[in-house]
Amino acid sequence: MAGPDTRFQLRTDTMTRRQAEAAQIDVGLRQYMLRVYNYMALGVAATGIIAMLVAQNPALMQAIALGPFKWVLFIGILGLGFFAPKIMMSRSIGAAQACFWVYAAMWGALIAPMFFMYTGGSIARAFFITSAAFAGMSLYGYTTKRDLSAVGRFLVMATFGILIALVVNIFLQSSGLQLVMSIIVPVIFAGLTAYETQQIKGWYYESDAGDVTQRKAIFGAFMLYGSFITMFIWILQLVGVARSE
Repeated sequence: MAGPDTRFQLRTDTMTRRQAEAAQIDVGLRQYMLRVYNYMALGVAATGIIAMLVAQNPALMQAIALGPFKWVLFIGILGLGFFAPKIMMSRSIGAAQACFWVYAAMWGALIAPMFFMYTGGSIARAFFITSAAFAGMSLYGYTTKRDLSAVGRFLVMATFGILIALVVNIFLQSSGLQLVMSIIVPVIFAGLTAYETQQIKGWYYESDAGDVTQRKAIFGAFMLYGSFITMFIWILQLVGVARSE
């Protein structure tokens, strides 16, 4: 029979192993989430650069973002939003990256007129407001112990209502509805940011083999990127000041 000293040593060894495993998971999780945020930040930067380049070329902006081609961009963005999970999670890392960068490029071309319309100060203000809201909600989603699944499902359904209202307002051109959406949309996507962050964090604990974890990181960045850009667009419409020419 093991004596008290032996049992104590066994318990100590077990606790040490568990602590080591927990520390390893914690380091791995931080690296995984850092990869997600790095991809997302690079995507936002690429979108901003493309939007500025297109906005500085009126002829290019007219052809791409103001003419009929804008509907191709709009439909392409919606299409990638729906089909990205299948593309990113069932194919290669290269396919996942291509999907992400094409998505960021299309958003950049589509929002170029806003970079032409609003002052640089307005764009910077909207960006910093969006960044603060995004960081706060993503941190909440990362740290909270509360299960956000129910809230997330509700917010996902709300995005379909927003999309319908957006399409309807294309024909109505209601400034009142536009103002209401400029307030509601950032709130909904701020909530989605928290839900998505918790979901992305949960994926890490599934302990996937091969390149699955990396593809999950790219898809996670894709999700957070979409929420950030959507928040930015509507916040810019709310606080933006038009250029005086």
